[in-house]
Amino acid sequence: MRDRTTKTRPVVTEEKIVRTAIAIADAEGLDALSMRRLAAEMDSGTTSLYRHVASKDELFELMVDTIIGEEPLPEPGDDWRAELAQLARRQRALLLLHPWLAQQITRHPALGPHVIARADHQLGIVSRVTGDPTLATMVVDTINTHVLGAVSAELAELEVQRRTGMTENEWRDWVGAYVRQVVESGRYPHFNRRVLEADDQDPTTRFEFGLECLLTGIEAALRQ
Repeated sequence: MRDRTTKTRPVVTEEKIVRTAIAIADAEGLDALSMRRLAAEMDSGTTSLYRHVASKDELFELMVDTIIGEEPLPEPGDDWRAELAQLARRQRALLLLHPWLAQQITRHPALGPHVIARADHQLGIVSRVTGDPTLATMVVDTINTHVLGAVSAELAELEVQRRTGMTENEWRDWVGAYVRQVVESGRYPHFNRRVLEADDQDPTTRFEFGLECLLTGIEAALRQ
């Protein structure tokens, strides 16, 4: 909301600062991002950055809002379930593309104009089914929580693979002897069935299953 107009065309701009910060965070994570690192990357002085961005917190807010704003909101349709599912899938894809984004949203919910526009769009979809703003809010929050939880689990698994250098199959081989001992002990029958009989599902299948269960439950709740 601050006035960021300037009479001259600066070498350092807010957009360039935000884009450079996003590139650093995408490549190395949020912990690698500092105003000093950002200034060095842009071949600028740290003081120059603060002329455009008041603080690191504001920088994070701008980064989140910029990314959310890159995804255009779809036109309203006739199927509210399909619309909410489409938004959830797009949000998941966006969070996986920018691994630090889920972490930042969880730490500090953003309130930039693009974020608010997206929330307004989601609430508008649910409001076509219910006139209760509290219920509509809970529906949107529930779906967003599912997306964040599923993505966080996916990213955690990828981080373990990166840190250990093991693929999922290599990790299974590594813990195989221990799991066999657990199974052979007979102490955990339901866990044993999961290990011996259940099919492993990929992250997308797990995400879609959870999303479908949520939407079915939400539809039932909205009918009450």
